[in-house]
Amino acid sequence: MEQAKNVVKIAIQMMGAYPQLIELNQSKPLSAVLKDVCDAWNISNSEQYALQYVDGHQAYITELNRMEIKNGSILKLTTSPDKEANSLCQGVQSHNLDVRSESLKKLAALSSDVTFAQEFISRDGLLFLSRTVEEDDERGEVMCHTLRAISELMEHGFVSWETFSPTFIQKVVTFVNVNLMMLEITQLALMILESVVQSNTTLGIMVKKEVPLDRLLTLLQLPDQETQIKVMALLVALLQKVGGRERADMFEYLWKKNMRQFIHKNIIHNWPQLGDEMRHYLYVLQCLSLGLLEGRMRMAMDPNDAEQRQHLQNLRLSAFPIEVEDGGHMTAERRRSLCAKEFRKLGFTNNGSPWQDLCLTPPGLLALDNMMYFSTRWPNAYSRFVLENSSREDKHVCPFARSSIHLTLILCEILRVGETASETGQDFLTMFYAQDHFLHELFCVCIQVLNKTWKEMRATHEDFDKVMHVVKEQISRTLGQVPTSLEFFRTKISSLNYSEILRRRQEERLIQDEALSPPVMELRKQLEPELLTLIRQHRLNYLCEGTKFRKISSRRRQDKLWFCRLSPNHKVLHYGDLEDNIDKPPIEMLAQKISVSDIKYVLTGKDCPHMKEKNSGKQNKDHMDQAFSICYDVDSCLNFIAPSPMDFCMWIDGMNALLDKEMPSERTRSDLDLLLNTELKLRLLDLENIPVPDQPPPVPPRPKNYDYCYQFTSTEA
Repeated sequence: MEQAKNVVKIAIQMMGAYPQLIELNQSKPLSAVLKDVCDAWNISNSEQYALQYVDGHQAYITELNRMEIKNGSILKLTTSPDKEANSLCQGVQSHNLDVRSESLKKLAALSSDVTFAQEFISRDGLLFLSRTVEEDDERGEVMCHTLRAISELMEHGFVSWETFSPTFIQKVVTFVNVNLMMLEITQLALMILESVVQSNTTLGIMVKKEVPLDRLLTLLQLPDQETQIKVMALLVALLQKVGGRERADMFEYLWKKNMRQFIHKNIIHNWPQLGDEMRHYLYVLQCLSLGLLEGRMRMAMDPNDAEQRQHLQNLRLSAFPIEVEDGGHMTAERRRSLCAKEFRKLGFTNNGSPWQDLCLTPPGLLALDNMMYFSTRWPNAYSRFVLENSSREDKHVCPFARSSIHLTLILCEILRVGETASETGQDFLTMFYAQDHFLHELFCVCIQVLNKTWKEMRATHEDFDKVMHVVKEQISRTLGQVPTSLEFFRTKISSLNYSEILRRRQEERLIQDEALSPPVMELRKQLEPELLTLIRQHRLNYLCEGTKFRKISSRRRQDKLWFCRLSPNHKVLHYGDLEDNIDKPPIEMLAQKISVSDIKYVLTGKDCPHMKEKNSGKQNKDHMDQAFSICYDVDSCLNFIAPSPMDFCMWIDGMNALLDKEMPSERTRSDLDLLLNTELKLRLLDLENIPVPDQPPPVPPRPKNYDYCYQFTSTEA
């Protein structure tokens, strides 16, 4: 039986010959298998040949990947990688334009295969290609194939971009800076420059100097989605690789040139579907922009800084008119007393030294910036806030300064200001791109909501933390509705007043209380197996639909996708590379497969083999929570990085369902709770407004006789 497991039935093709149907013994050396195949076709020199997949990626078969061959696979006999690499090295140097063009076209197709790439690079193939770029003025198909081959070869990470000369980079830069007939050359050049910037070499500094931001903005406005994606990728790479001051200058210039408005109007609202890659770049751009506020957020106020002191005084003077004593002047003691009184009315707890309130980091000086922005951008609302609270009883005053400091801290937590962008994140706020000075404008809306909530709650100073908790809930719930603009946010959060928050809390509490009563708990227990079966079926259906997974290297985010799906009979996992970004390829297009019966176990997080690789580096920490591996056969694993936490939960649950194990994800627990609560509501609908007792009614005593029981006889039948 063990021997049968190592044998797979496959077909092997060759141009001009009848296919061979063979039983491939996986324990037999590949060289011996090749010799048998060549002998059957009367071919000598079998060492000059190799096996290759016919469909999909068309990867070469090696001793390392041969265990991936499954029953029914179709292979072809072709030239060995070393011989092919040697031939193409000569072809790309040919003086015959047709030979060179055909060689470069074939090279571009083969370069994604790791075995071939090693052979080609070991023959100084990259040197020949770089010379072609440097010396040729060709800007047609030949240059297109050359740039694609270089991009594919460098993706394997065998060599550093430092091996290329500044002349090569300069030539690639010209493909971006100059209008070309072939847009594909510009796209490939943008991809190469992004990789160079991400490589942290001196060439990356050269790219930054040589590629003007104006040119990238011009390319971004071209009506071609693929070009816009490549431009965004390079822009994000440039912004990530510069320091804080330089990044701030770049953002200031980009926003000044209306990049934000263009993204909001022509990309977010004009594309039929954004796609994972563009969503990722918009997310990173948002993180980097908000990250510029981190310096102010972590900087405490310096009482010796004249500018900061002046901001505090302007805040006070904007709220209160200047009082002048009879005689036209005011004593120093009187001025200090008046200032302390007005700072106390503004809500500073240390009214004698208000700067001490701004020593808390975070939010530090960012709170002062928000207060200043509110007082200058919305002076009437600011004055109304302060004067309205000045007329209240002391215990009911809503302290503007104290509230602003804590509100700024809440907004920083919700918006994750200062956090490093995740390598796979996609959650950006549409209204971020709909509004200049986003955080400050959001603060202006929320501080007025806070004052309104304070009045609705009839709060006192002792209720401060309670009010801030309610306001945080109002903001979080409103952002959960995915507002597309600040006006939409303002409308939604205004309707979510304190009474509405209480109503929603009460509903949630009632649901929870009902769910905890003993009779309901018993009913839940009876319903749980049936609903778990329903969830299990849903997970398996999700796997049958399939998912796109992105290939991510240790150097940069790639735009290559692969797809995996479960067969309708739940017996085979099919997977393979995606061509032309097809959303859901049929099973027939997925050349590789794994039998579910061969799957041993599923690994997650840091236990996955691809999370332990030495060259995986810091970026894998971002992927850790969404990484999993399906282990099958002997020491063979199919490695995944889920595109989102939801996909991760679905696949982990689905694989555990296939293996007849418990589904462990949080998503299963939340789905089960939702289904149980819904089913319970339906079952208990007839008992609405009827209290359910904590204990079941007592069982009545047995009757003294059973005379009421009718005795049935066979004669009556």
